[in-house]
Amino acid sequence: MTTFFLIRHASCNELGQTLWGRTPGVCLNETGKSQAQRLADRFRGITLNAIYSSPLERALDTAETIARSMNLEIRKNPAFDEIDFGDWTGKSFDTLSGDEVWRRFNSVRSVTRIPGGESFLEVQTRAVTELDKLSSQHNNARVAIVSHADVIKAAVGYFTATPIDLLQRIEISPCSVSVIAIDNGAARLLTINNQCDLADLL
Repeated sequence: MTTFFLIRHASCNELGQTLWGRTPGVCLNETGKSQAQRLADRFRGITLNAIYSSPLERALDTAETIARSMNLEIRKNPAFDEIDFGDWTGKSFDTLSGDEVWRRFNSVRSVTRIPGGESFLEVQTRAVTELDKLSSQHNNARVAIVSHADVIKAAVGYFTATPIDLLQRIEISPCSVSVIAIDNGAARLLTINNQCDLADLL
């Protein structure tokens, strides 16, 4: 069995206001740095065997706080990168609210492709395929994955058989942890959007 700790990166500037997507150079703000340190504290009593991260700075910065405390090397993994938001990258949510395709994407993601970007099914496929692969590579291990809200929703949705169009009902907060245990293809969701003590789960 492999236990995956799916971690959303900590806060950055204009979170919830601007769709940063894969914009480079977006790092943690002071609130995010504090969140990341508290996250590392929550992992006390838990031994991780590996830590993977989206290649974006805000995820790597979050991963660093955990990796440093456990003397682990962060492994960048593009399978856990943010959604490629294509033409929407860097736009404000206020601007996007007037975009018909954006509204459709948020109501029927299963059949709406992002202009110049990915479909949600492609996001889900890359994340789940990589988790399956890592579960074989890290059997009987505990692995942290630092990623992004929608990528984590996609993975949780797959393993809980939740339709893509209902995933917007799931909240994944900054620096929250969702834990999935995978054993020979069978999966159990141990917690979602957890912001409390993690040691009790194990």
